[in-house]
Amino acid sequence: MLISGTVNAKVNNYVGAYANVGEWSMLPSQSEYGASFGVSGGLGFLYELQAGPTYSPTRFLMDVGVGAQGGMTAYIQGSSMEARIPDQKDLNGDEFDFVYSIKDRHDQYENIGVQVPILVGLQHKRFYMMAGVKVNAIMYKKARASAMIDTYGDYKAFDPFHNMPEYQFFNDQPKKGTAEANLRSLNVDLSFEIGGRLGLLTDAVGYDVPKRKVEYRLAAFVDYGLLNNMESNRDLDGFVTPKEYNAAEAYGKTTMIDNLEINDSMSTTNFANKVNNLTVGLKFTVLFQLPEPGQCVICRDAYRSSASRGGGRRGMKYEE
Repeated sequence: MLISGTVNAKVNNYVGAYANVGEWSMLPSQSEYGASFGVSGGLGFLYELQAGPTYSPTRFLMDVGVGAQGGMTAYIQGSSMEARIPDQKDLNGDEFDFVYSIKDRHDQYENIGVQVPILVGLQHKRFYMMAGVKVNAIMYKKARASAMIDTYGDYKAFDPFHNMPEYQFFNDQPKKGTAEANLRSLNVDLSFEIGGRLGLLTDAVGYDVPKRKVEYRLAAFVDYGLLNNMESNRDLDGFVTPKEYNAAEAYGKTTMIDNLEINDSMSTTNFANKVNNLTVGLKFTVLFQLPEPGQCVICRDAYRSSASRGGGRRGMKYEE
């Protein structure tokens, strides 16, 4: 007769879901812009393997998942800049430069994609930490540029002309531009998270009392982009002005502002050569343990009644 004891190692399998929210920045190198600021969030499903010695408070963890991740981040440039059309003539024939004064510029970037996290780590009693990579495939990416525009005439023979609609000089006119963002469709982030399980557990071994089939976790995480997050095609000007001032336009219209093109900064020639992601936030996870075979202490076949076998002890069989 074989009396089976407890095994020396135990493996548990879990499936579950996670949700995260954080601050998303893009970090340009060698640029007049600093980091962008924004928000990121995601939802997904995962499979987790837990392994370790039976009754040990320390467990090995491995997570593989798939989810949707999206975010919005923006560069904000409060300082003003100018773009001008030189050597123009007004309705009276006077020469001047038509000047666009551009201020309160915002370059906003949005993306939504599929994220595949692959993480490994350790859990000790209540606390755990994991590290790995997250592969991001962007399905939607949009850039939105906006600014406030003043137009005025920088005359050669007079003081500058401001706020004169008959010459198409206006104050505080909004201008926007929209295009596909200059972001890579595939990126990889190095990821690290640290947190703890929620709920009661014993101090001695780290198991919940009573042991639960559901686990809840709350963690802080950091994702840093390993690859340049920007495509190489940066050949646009920040602002594209009309070729000339149209003196015949009707009074009070904003045609000169309408004809100005504004491009997002990441698509322009003077932006950084490299941009990396940085996301810092919180992650909540719920895990459901999959069924597992029960372990026997005394393993034997079911007792066969003596009636079916002719009686006696011949109906009992023990494993050897």
